[in-house]
Amino acid sequence: MTGSTVLRARGLTRQYGRDTGLVRAVDEVDLDVPTGQVLAIMGPSGCGKSTLLHLLGGLQRPTDGEIWLADHRIDTMSERALARLRRQHIGFVFQSFHLMDELTAVENVELAALLAGQSPGRARKRAMHLLDRVGLADRARHLPSALSGGQRQRVAVARALSNDPLVVLADEPTGNLDSAATLEVLRLFEELRTAGQTLVVVTHDARIAAVADRVITMRDGAFADDSRLVNNATATGTVYGGWR
Repeated sequence: MTGSTVLRARGLTRQYGRDTGLVRAVDEVDLDVPTGQVLAIMGPSGCGKSTLLHLLGGLQRPTDGEIWLADHRIDTMSERALARLRRQHIGFVFQSFHLMDELTAVENVELAALLAGQSPGRARKRAMHLLDRVGLADRARHLPSALSGGQRQRVAVARALSNDPLVVLADEPTGNLDSAATLEVLRLFEELRTAGQTLVVVTHDARIAAVADRVITMRDGAFADDSRLVNNATATGTVYGGWR
């Protein structure tokens, strides 16, 4: 990891409803994610972790607070500028894959690059390289319906990497997978970690901690525990507001 911060939030808040029905899905969160860090965000259902990820990726607008990606404050961007930033600098991986059923694996991967303005030839070359990287070069021309769950998720990861993003945000990426497929994805995340890819993963799966540098536990929209991991073992206790 380098010492630079690629993703930063200050006083990040997302509220729903009002008065007695007010829900603080994310409650004044401060967060710094250094370049090259793999961060796992865990906690019970409804604790705000997916909302936090969507805020960090510009998929939702905060009620209050600031979000910075590298040197750009993204919470004040126009919708057009934010969409362009997401296409160029953020990779998303979702629990349900979100692949286009009528497109082959390679077409799904290259689509993001084409939307970002890359030439068809360059996008296809990059897509094939990424499918090879995730072990699916021989499935490049298969439709999603012909792929296993683990294979579809690896295609989704390849797609998330197509524009060499500053950060990959993954929302419950193993939630729909069986044990064997989960292990495939975990091995891939470990490879991304080794390669220095910044990765933020929202998950219920404690096995994600095996490939994380840091684990944050959320409760009621706030951080309850923040620990760095060394050699897959907890190296620090609870941390609030920074590194130890």
